[in-house]
Amino acid sequence: MRVLHVIGTLEPGGAGHQLRLLVRRLPYENEIVTLAGGDLAGARVHHVASAGDRDPAAILRLRQLMRSGRYDLVHTHQYRACVQGRIAARLAGVPNIVATEHQLGTEVVEGRRVSRGVRALYLAAERLGQVTIAPSPAVAGRLRAWGVPDRRITVIPKAIDPREFRFDAGLRAAARARLGVEPGVPLIGGVGRLDPDKRFDLLIRAVTEVPEAVLLLVGDGPARAALERLAIIEGVADRVLFAGTVAHPREMLCAMDVFASPDTTNFGLATLEALAAGLPAVYGSCPPLEERAAARVPVRGTFRLSADRESLPRALRAEVLCLGERRGARLPSRSAGVRYDADHLAAAVGDLYQRISARPGRRRVIAPLLAYRGRFGRKSSFPLPGSSVRNA
Repeated sequence: MRVLHVIGTLEPGGAGHQLRLLVRRLPYENEIVTLAGGDLAGARVHHVASAGDRDPAAILRLRQLMRSGRYDLVHTHQYRACVQGRIAARLAGVPNIVATEHQLGTEVVEGRRVSRGVRALYLAAERLGQVTIAPSPAVAGRLRAWGVPDRRITVIPKAIDPREFRFDAGLRAAARARLGVEPGVPLIGGVGRLDPDKRFDLLIRAVTEVPEAVLLLVGDGPARAALERLAIIEGVADRVLFAGTVAHPREMLCAMDVFASPDTTNFGLATLEALAAGLPAVYGSCPPLEERAAARVPVRGTFRLSADRESLPRALRAEVLCLGERRGARLPSRSAGVRYDADHLAAAVGDLYQRISARPGRRRVIAPLLAYRGRFGRKSSFPLPGSSVRNA
């Protein structure tokens, strides 16, 4: 089976890393096309520049690539790629189309506001495919709220490869020396894009109540300048380190002693990576760990934060005390179960490919786009590839 994956970007982290885990394990001939750059060692990667969600030229280029490649299945990832990739695949006559909606918020999707037009365009393209993979029940619920029929949604969780995060004492020593952190100093860490909704400001405030510890934030984003100012205001600028974006978080996780994620809305993938690296973890949201706790089989060394404002600093102080009692010894690598392992991800996606390819594909192209045009009683400004706006 020849499979083409269409993704917005292969930059480190997020959907790009999930795709890397997937294609390295799928037993098919996989190729990738990106709309905004990035490469993957060992895979053939095509580059098709896209100027925006409504870019007919990009759709035409994708259609040509799909026709010449004679792919059996197209798998799209992220909002723009899901819209343009599904339209191009159907125009190119690809028989099977799958999408993964890696992140779908209630108000913002990949930096754009969820307006009626954003939602309607997505729904029109969604009807051209066969199934959409949601990485969590929460995203599946948002897809249903948008109007995607439940029968066209399947949940396959995000995953990690625990071997990528195994602890290495040499990496730890090198990273801490580079960061300027003395060997015996407790290092609390957080990993993720520096957005306001990640709540890293709570970590900065909490570290003021753990005077013996240093805080390390790994990642970058629009909130960085505000977080740096907050560290100065709180009087802990000398104990808050900003590592910026890294290609892979393993080295930074090895350097840490405690992992913290105050975010209450995310899937918690970074928390699972921290557990694989042998770190104790305090977290605001991590559905895989919450499932284990509900089943009364909690993962050792994890603590879910409450709404109490003292919950975070209290949990950090407790973990620093435990670190002292262990004399700095690392916890063993742990996981939330095989369901969140990369091998399971690939097996589940491969099984889905086989099931949909066994069914005859639909060839409808025009009707869903006409439905998009008339959804709000006026013509859309999104033209069909090869047509003018007036005829769209």
